[in-house]
Amino acid sequence: MELVCPAGSLPALKAAVDNGADAVYLGFRDATNARNFPGLNFSPEEAARGVDYAHRGGAKVFAAINTYAQPGQVERWRAGVERAGAVGADALIVADVGLLGFAAAHYPSLRLHLSVQGSATTPAAIQFLHEQFRIQRVILPRVLSLAQVRRVLGELRDVEVEVFGFGSLCVMVEGRCMLSSYLTGESPNMSGACSPAKAVRWAETPAGREVRLNQVLIDRYGAHQAAGYPVLCKGRFAVDGRVDYALEEPTSLSVIDILPQLMEAGVAGIKIEGRQRSPAYVAEVVAVMRAALDQCLRDPEGYAPDAGLTARLDRLAEGRTHTLGALERAWL
Repeated sequence: MELVCPAGSLPALKAAVDNGADAVYLGFRDATNARNFPGLNFSPEEAARGVDYAHRGGAKVFAAINTYAQPGQVERWRAGVERAGAVGADALIVADVGLLGFAAAHYPSLRLHLSVQGSATTPAAIQFLHEQFRIQRVILPRVLSLAQVRRVLGELRDVEVEVFGFGSLCVMVEGRCMLSSYLTGESPNMSGACSPAKAVRWAETPAGREVRLNQVLIDRYGAHQAAGYPVLCKGRFAVDGRVDYALEEPTSLSVIDILPQLMEAGVAGIKIEGRQRSPAYVAEVVAVMRAALDQCLRDPEGYAPDAGLTARLDRLAEGRTHTLGALERAWL
């Protein structure tokens, strides 16, 4: 199984490669990628340097052109595909079927990976996209159980499967989120950011540190409470007279406990989420996951997650805890 790691900047890319990434994924500084935050991402020149560094370190580079092209602006997304080919990326991560068609027709030597934003969860949907656009890998949304992942793998032909291994969860079917656009007027699948920075408001108040999206209160923190980046689905709200996490609690997905099951099922890639994270975060998570994955590959039958590695991941997890999320749903 490949360890596929985030690169939101050139220092983060180098940290991922230096700590054992088999592949890194990056995006350009525009709305063509779903982590379009100020201060992140790559110019074409930086991307070329990143590709060179990764290749010299034995790692591949996947370019994320994973938002949906907008009417009248299609050339911006096509230009992103062209830039990825020009800098020497090994594969494109794409959600928009129009862009898949463009890339398949004009860049036949580039591997195509279907983005998680494409929300393909059935073998029939994935196989159709393979037949039409020659996709070679699909990144499965984080809404499937392990049994469902196994069924997808059991029925697929000629398409690799990548699953998320560590990082933020999404309560929505990925690629179909409406919560952020409800408050900000911008879809994360189109403008490239969930909770765009221009809509975030922090304020120190007598009641505590408050954070809002536009004018809507998302959370309030006490003096010694850790405050995460605000997203609507992980806010605290008053429901039936009780203030709590109404949709999703802050916690991180981690598959460190079930690596042998994923390997046995035939998963080709374990993806770490976090292009918006710091190089130090990337270095630590990649190092831990590399150690765990190597341990699993050496002895899958005797594998047990190392308590020290799990503790290191939990220190970086949202809410300082981890979950298997939908993967452990027994009824699906």
